[in-house]
This record gives sequence, C-alpha cells and structure tokens, in this order.
Amino acid sequence: MAVMDMANSLPMWLACGLAVALVLAQAIIFALHAYKAGQKMGLSESQMKRAVKSSAITSIGPSIVILSGMLSLLITVGAPMAWMRLSFIGSVMFESIAAGFGTSSVGVQLGADEMTELAFCMAVWTMILGSVGWIIFATFSAGRMDKVQKKLAKGDPVMLSTIAGAAIVGSFAALSSTHLVSLNKNSLACVLGGVIMAVMIFITEKFQVKWLKEWALTFSILGSMIITVLV
Repeated sequence: MAVMDMANSLPMWLACGLAVALVLAQAIIFALHAYKAGQKMGLSESQMKRAVKSSAITSIGPSIVILSGMLSLLITVGAPMAWMRLSFIGSVMFESIAAGFGTSSVGVQLGADEMTELAFCMAVWTMILGSVGWIIFATFSAGRMDKVQKKLAKGDPVMLSTIAGAAIVGSFAALSSTHLVSLNKNSLACVLGGVIMAVMIFITEKFQVKWLKEWALTFSILGSMIITVLV
C-alpha cells in the first residue's frame, strides 16, 4: 500500500474521527453549561446571543489561518491526520514543526523527499506525543487553578485581570519575536497585523463602530496575509 493511500485510508478516518467527535461533544457540553450559567447570572437572551455572535465572528480569522496550515499538512500526512490534529490541538506552527522533526529523524525531509511508511509513522507519533504533555497538565491542574489565581492575586480581581493580560501579551510576544527579528516576510506580516489591528481599534473607539470590533481580528489577519503575499 502506498504511503498516502495508508494515510487517507478508512481506518485512519475512523480513528481520527473519534478524536474530532470528542472535541465536538466537549464544545456542545461547554456551550450548554455556559448558557445555563448565563441564565443563573441573570443575563438576558439578547446578551447571550450577542456573545455567541461576537465569538463566532472573532473566530473566523484564526480559523482561516488554521485552514491554510491544514492544506499544507494534507499533502504531507494525509487528510485524516491534518483534520484531527488541527481540530484537536489547533497549533499550525507546532504541527508542521513536529511532523518535520519526526520525518527528519529517519532521514526524510518533510515536503522535499518522498514520504516513506516509517517517516509517516514517525511524523504521526511525534505530533501526538509532543502534545500529550499539554493535555495531561490541563487535566490534573485545571481543578487547582482557582487556588493558584487567588494566591497570586490575593483576592483582588483587578490584579487577577492584570496578571492574565500580562500572560497573554507575553505569550504572543514570545511567538512573534522570532518572526520579527528574522527580517523577512514573516516580520512584515507581524508588523502589518499589529498596525491594522491598531487602526481597527482606533476607528472602533473614535467613531463607535461596534460591528468592527467583532471583525477586527479577522481583518488584521487577512489584511496582513494578503498584503504580505502581494509584496
């Protein structure tokens, strides 16, 4: 059996489909619990519908980026693995790097050399084992995060939001820094994304364009991607 025939075979679709079904089930369960929690908190139907709409629109931009990564993985590890990995984990950067590490360990350069059965297996195992730590850590630490938050913030909600915001900024700064210092098209895309987002925020606050706030992330991602490609 050819490698891509094996990668796109029915057993692979069934195995990967189980993981995606689990993610969909979790999303439905979380959404239902969030809806019930909103009702208990006294949120109106219009408020919750607005939150759902805003979340759905905001997710469009990142989803397009994930889709572009999925297209590249389709060629190298087949449709089932690309579908499962980017539905289950969602990190385009990690999946591509992990697959490359796996194939290179047996002397196959991802995207350049012909894929072998051994290289395919190594790519799959590297992607899976490389992300197991995230799942294990989240599983055993999620129930203790409230205690950690209270200890760090000492019961101050303002301090808690400051810590959370700083953590998010630090994470994205770490991800962007390597691209910025490389001084290539990745650097241009990062700068353009930041500039476009700043313009979107300015317009939103200056002219009170509420709908633009929901679409700002999508516009900044797509705008930076399109301009970078054209340049």
